[in-house]
Amino acid sequence: MKDAIRVRELKKSYGSHVVLKDLDFQIEKGEIFALLGANGAGKTTTLECIEGLRKYDSGAITVNGKMGIQLQSSSLPAHIKPMEAVKLFAKWNKTKIDDTMLDGLGIKEMEKKQYIQLSTGQKRRLHLALALIGNPDVIFLDEPTAGLDVEGRLSLHEQIRKIKSHGKTIVLASHDMAEVETLCDRIAILNNGNIAFCGTVSELTDRVGRKYFIHIKTQQGDNTFETDNIEDTLISLLGELKQKKIHVLDIKVDRGTLEQHFIEMARREAE
Repeated sequence: MKDAIRVRELKKSYGSHVVLKDLDFQIEKGEIFALLGANGAGKTTTLECIEGLRKYDSGAITVNGKMGIQLQSSSLPAHIKPMEAVKLFAKWNKTKIDDTMLDGLGIKEMEKKQYIQLSTGQKRRLHLALALIGNPDVIFLDEPTAGLDVEGRLSLHEQIRKIKSHGKTIVLASHDMAEVETLCDRIAILNNGNIAFCGTVSELTDRVGRKYFIHIKTQQGDNTFETDNIEDTLISLLGELKQKKIHVLDIKVDRGTLEQHFIEMARREAE
């Protein structure tokens, strides 16, 4: 499969502070790819270099196709109307307006409102529509569901999947680990200016192990136990509680999240 984006030996420093150290990775055409990293890991710098918003010191970046970018801090004039913004962006891009895309994102439903009157979810959908004007091949989404309620997130997730189904490549930056697990084909984790991991979520869990959390509620309170073996841990805990004649009110088992795997990988890298 042809690469949509290829990054080779990318270096970037701010004065004496080295942010990116010979970064190497590629993003395949038609996949949803997430770039993750703690604050200061170089995630934002990497994305801005790829998007052409920031100069880098050395290396090579190749983007095969036209880009559409939705920035996390995007904003528009307070009194502009959604369709006015759409027409303006279409004129800048010298392209026709895709009514099907606008209908899918519900833009026409808010055409009488001014930007200042839109809800957070409506603004996110409008920013996504503006990023899609010009029919880009590669779309960058920076925290696309930040500030949305559950219904708003699910709605936007559905739109992102529809975009992918049309063969588009999506590069996602998100702090919502559940969102990344749900949407992404592959992820890359940046740590200290290097790629600590690049692959699928299942490959990450295979590498750092599967973590489970057993939540037990008793008359004496709630307790949580971390384990990689549910059976043995649960049998041991229940046996101990029975011996102490402590009555169990409820038991819940959670699978470890991508965030927990990320923390574990960062800890191992530090060691």
